[in-house]
Amino acid sequence: MTRMKPAYGVAVALALVIAGTRLAAAAEEVDLELVLAADGSGSIDDEELRLQREGYARALAHPRVLSAIGSGFLGKIAVAFVEWGGPDSQHIIVDWTIVDGPESAAAFGAKLLAKPRAAVSYNSISNAIAYSQNLIESNDYAGLRRIIDVSADAGNIGGIPLSVARAQAIVAGITINGLAISRPGSTRPFRGISLEAHFARDVVGGPGAFVVTVDETISFADAVIKKLVLEIASTPGAPVQIGKLESSLQPSKADR
Repeated sequence: MTRMKPAYGVAVALALVIAGTRLAAAAEEVDLELVLAADGSGSIDDEELRLQREGYARALAHPRVLSAIGSGFLGKIAVAFVEWGGPDSQHIIVDWTIVDGPESAAAFGAKLLAKPRAAVSYNSISNAIAYSQNLIESNDYAGLRRIIDVSADAGNIGGIPLSVARAQAIVAGITINGLAISRPGSTRPFRGISLEAHFARDVVGGPGAFVVTVDETISFADAVIKKLVLEIASTPGAPVQIGKLESSLQPSKADR
C-alpha cells in the first residue's frame, strides 16, 4: 500500500515544533539574565569611564556579590556589559558570559578593563534600553529573571520615546533598575527635577525595580556592589521598590 505524504501545513507545523524544542533545549538556564548598560556618553570623560569599569569589575568579583550568585537556585547568572551614548551608539563591551564563581567573575572583569572606549554623543537612555532588551531576547540563555541595569549621569536625550522603550521592556517581563550618578556638588537636575526623581518616574520599572544614587556619600564601586546584591538576590515578583536605598547603601566594614 502506498504511504501518503502528510499535508504541507502539517509538515510545516511539525518542523516548527521540532525547531522550537531544539531551541528551548539549547538555551542554558540561569538564575538571572543581566545587562549592565553603562553610560559611555560624552559627559563621561576617560578617567570617569575607567573608574566606572573598575567599579563594575570589582563589584562582580566581590564576595558579597559572589555569595548572592551562589545562593541562587542554579548558582549562576548570565551577564553582558554595554556602553551607550547617542541614539545610534550602543556597544557590547563584554558579550554574554556565565558568572558562577571567582574565576568567571575575574575573567569578565579582565575583558571589561581591556576593551577600548566605543560610545559617542549624548544620553539616549531610551535606545540603550531597547538595545539591551534585544540582547536579552536574542541570547542563548533562559533566565528565571531578566534585568536591564541602566547607569547615567544625566537624563534621557533623543532616541525613541523613553516611555515607549520602558513600556516595551516591562511588557516583555524585563525589570529596569537605575543607577543615577550625581556628581559631588551638583544635583544634576533634569528638566526641573533631580536625576534620581527622573529615574524613578521615567526610567525604572517592572517587579522589584529600584534606583540607587551615587553621590558624595557613597563611592561608585560601593554603590554597584550593593546594587548587584539587591538585583541578584531579589525574589521574582517582589513589589516595586523605588527611591534612594539609604539603609542598604551604607558601606559595610567589608567594603571599606
